[in-house]
Amino acid sequence: MSWRAALSIVLTGALGGCAVGPNYHAPVPPAGAEAPLVSVNPAAEAPSEPPDAWWRLYDDAEFDRLVQQAFAANADLAVAQANLSVARASLEAARNGQYPQTTTQLAGIYGRDATADEILEFGGHAPQTLWLFDDVLDVSYELDLFGHVRRSIEAAHADAQAAVAARDAVKITVAAETTRAYAQICDLGEQLAVARRSLALVDHEAEITRQRRDAGAGSQFDVVRAEQVVAQTRAAIPPLEGQRRAAVFQLTALLGRTPALAPREVQACETPPRLASLIPVGDGVGLLKRRPDVRLADRRLAAATARIGVATADLYPRISLTGLYGGASADLSGLIAERGLTWGVGPSISWSFPNMAGPIAQVHAAKASAAGALAGFDSTVLQALKETEQALATYGAELDHHQALVEAEAKARTALDMAHGQYLAGSVSTLDLLTSEQVLVAADAAVAASDAALSQDQIAVFKALGGGWRTAAAR
Repeated sequence: MSWRAALSIVLTGALGGCAVGPNYHAPVPPAGAEAPLVSVNPAAEAPSEPPDAWWRLYDDAEFDRLVQQAFAANADLAVAQANLSVARASLEAARNGQYPQTTTQLAGIYGRDATADEILEFGGHAPQTLWLFDDVLDVSYELDLFGHVRRSIEAAHADAQAAVAARDAVKITVAAETTRAYAQICDLGEQLAVARRSLALVDHEAEITRQRRDAGAGSQFDVVRAEQVVAQTRAAIPPLEGQRRAAVFQLTALLGRTPALAPREVQACETPPRLASLIPVGDGVGLLKRRPDVRLADRRLAAATARIGVATADLYPRISLTGLYGGASADLSGLIAERGLTWGVGPSISWSFPNMAGPIAQVHAAKASAAGALAGFDSTVLQALKETEQALATYGAELDHHQALVEAEAKARTALDMAHGQYLAGSVSTLDLLTSEQVLVAADAAVAASDAALSQDQIAVFKALGGGWRTAAAR
């Protein structure tokens, strides 16, 4: 690059006073990203936008209380909040570049004035040991001709917004995992209640079998088979109790408590959470606005774009106006006297020309980083859509599965009632009765397990939809 070309670049930028580098424009999502969600089931989901605090759709005060406790106690959320504070402080530091930078110095030095040796030849005084005092106020203001400061502020502002999105993502995870743990406790409570009812049922039938044997209408073989069904049904209870205790400890950790302080009030829950209305899912446009990971990817792209401008501005000289005002004297009183006054003002130019290899490499690196951020944005959008469609598809399939299981459970209960009557009448065998019992026990357990799956699938849908981000952003 010749000196004429370099001078031309400087003059062009100085006269234009513009910020070099590309201006940020919101990326265009992949084709079809903003279309209606394809897996919506009109019988289960509504097109309205999810509310801020989606867990309140369950109309369960315990739900809301636990989520708020988790927000207040979660360590990961505290880390995310601290990272947000760091980003906001960095933004304030970047904004400070818009204003004059000042430093004040007040110094006193006791020593020998070495310059007096040279002055003595011209009639000066002999070297002396004395005090030297000075006080100086330095002021420097960078003329942001090429946008180095403005682009730095843009990047820092985008970083702060990215930190907000990252904090929101943690809040959504905390809310989802807290409600998931609480729902699991209630789901397992229902399964335990069903298992105990089933145990009572088969134990009652076994007692009838024993009475028939004692009356000579049955055999010991029939009793053993009936007791085997009782033992098998009883064996299903301990694993459910263990899983329920584990879920309680999971919730305890989310609430920031030690196991000794596990919440006892939730351990009696036996009713899975139920939605009072259809799940509001919105559309693709709303989804991309709600999802914190999409907003995070967008803000990272904005910051990377701004940093192209920061790196590009380093190709040009940085021009500052500097000034100083103060005094210097061998005694304190001289600092304020006119004879001790010192001042100065003038421009300061800093430029790495003609060795531009380093700044040019930084521009290339910034552009590559922005290209990576753009690819990351596209990937995040596709991931968000995939997770949402998968959650909706899984939930819809489980609804159909649940309906079929309920119908099967009703048929099994009717069959057992019929078998019981016919068994007492002697028209069916003990094996037929036991088979009917086992089918009903399995059907009851399957319905309870499906209730649990529906609860977990609903929470997965809400988490995928990114509900609660506006509440999170306001905190």
